[in-house]
Amino acid sequence: MEIAEPEENGRRDAANSPVANDSTSDSGTDSTTSTVLVEVLPGVAVVAGEVPPELKPDLIDFGIVPAADRKQISAILASVGNAATVAGNLGNAFASVQGLYRIGDTAHALLKSGATLAVKDGGNLGAVMGPGGILHQARFYPVTAVSKAPIAASVGPALAMVALQMMLNEVSGLVRTNLAVTNQVLTAIRKDQWAELTGLVAAVDRAVDQAREIESAPTSLWEDVAGSGALLRKQLALYQGNVLDHVKRIDRADARSHREYLQTNAEVIAFDVYGLLSSLNAWTGYRALRAARARAAGREDAAEAQYAEVIARDTRVEFDSTLAEMRSLVDALVRELRITAELRDPDAWLLSGKRKDVKAAREISARLLEAIEPLADSLQPPVPPLEVPDVICGPEPLDSEPYLRILRWLFDDGETLRALGFPEQLDDDGPISALVGGAIGMLAAAMDKTADRTLVAVTDRRIILATTNTFLEQAEIYQDIPIDQVRYVRAPTTPGSDSHAVIDLITRDENIRWRFHADVDSAQMAALAAVLSESMTIPDAERDELQRRRYASIETGEKSESAGTRSTESTGI
Repeated sequence: MEIAEPEENGRRDAANSPVANDSTSDSGTDSTTSTVLVEVLPGVAVVAGEVPPELKPDLIDFGIVPAADRKQISAILASVGNAATVAGNLGNAFASVQGLYRIGDTAHALLKSGATLAVKDGGNLGAVMGPGGILHQARFYPVTAVSKAPIAASVGPALAMVALQMMLNEVSGLVRTNLAVTNQVLTAIRKDQWAELTGLVAAVDRAVDQAREIESAPTSLWEDVAGSGALLRKQLALYQGNVLDHVKRIDRADARSHREYLQTNAEVIAFDVYGLLSSLNAWTGYRALRAARARAAGREDAAEAQYAEVIARDTRVEFDSTLAEMRSLVDALVRELRITAELRDPDAWLLSGKRKDVKAAREISARLLEAIEPLADSLQPPVPPLEVPDVICGPEPLDSEPYLRILRWLFDDGETLRALGFPEQLDDDGPISALVGGAIGMLAAAMDKTADRTLVAVTDRRIILATTNTFLEQAEIYQDIPIDQVRYVRAPTTPGSDSHAVIDLITRDENIRWRFHADVDSAQMAALAAVLSESMTIPDAERDELQRRRYASIETGEKSESAGTRSTESTGI
């Protein structure tokens, strides 16, 4: 359950709004409006007052935020939105902070872009939505209201502790992700490293739990972990370096070596990712405890209070950078493992050695996917399956599903498939070529595979070209053409003398001809050509360059003629 998104409340007129008839008077005595959410940091709200059951599963406790800071946060709530004039249950709500709540990305983006909820008593009215409709009224105060509050500056260090708690909650949730298989399979790889890291993680986790229990970080508790800073930094740097090395190796590899590296080093990569996640969790907890200690000293020393804010700021930068690196690596690894799982069945391979290799790769992929998929899905939502495009230009019958399952993991985020084409493989049409083509067709039939064709996948960003059997067996593509390089598309309305229909694609750098057999649906041929033609363009820079070449050629010719004339005159001819 979430607070209703702004478009569900703020884009209706007052007469139709679910809160338009809110009977809450200016005295604020209506018991239905006793929940207040105040956005104290971008995307993070403090929940005050009554917490409806629908919000409780997502409520985050204050954790290591000291009790004194919680009181200070209550004070800022009382100053927001002219709350001093509000009495009754709403007024009481400000004095009772319950926890933290992460505002959904959609709601936060809409609020930042100017969408608003209905306003009452300085706050935005919203509704907790459930299967039966509106379950509970709530008021939301955006972060801009907090920044304008009179005591916003003085509460900054307290909000720094909130930021640290949210980071700690995020990374702790990732660590709790079910990676039991990883732990069982991989701990033997680097046993000594793992023992040192797990010892440090356990010590920090214990200290964080104790600080949460007493809502403070006293000197004696801090001293238990104070000497761990250098060791934790060493562990974090070690696994950051390992992960960066993996990312660099993947980034500069071609498709085949990229896949081979991931498959060969998959277990080591998974171990390093989990090591980085664990060390980041321990480091964040350590920094949170250090900031809490500075907050306690900050009651008497303003510099200590300011230092807590510096800790939160620096930790956020490092935290975001580390998670981004981890997300990139895990995404690449999981995509490759999923591609391996989708490759053509090993029994279709003619050579027994190849069948064994593919089966072994599938078994490794399945085991590692089981271990790392939960973490991958937590870091980044899985890519949805590709929908069958309206345009599929190829022979009948044609099953596009195997291609879609692999393409799904080759696409970038947000990339959309627009058309598929399956022209025949190009050849020289000579007798030797025909003989070789026939032999390949017989071999394909013996292996229960279709003869090779060209796969043409047109997206909103590029044109992907592959050989069909190689694509299904190894997920390899041989060319990737950005659509902004398309210059002209030609599709003759009548087949050539060889009874093949063709589509010519002229790009910035080459001319490509795709031949389709005459029995391919002409409507689909026209549709494929139409989709490709939407990208036809020639940038002004290229046109200007062609013009410059033309004038340069003319000038060169004129100079040559002048030189020839002078030479003739000097010799008296």
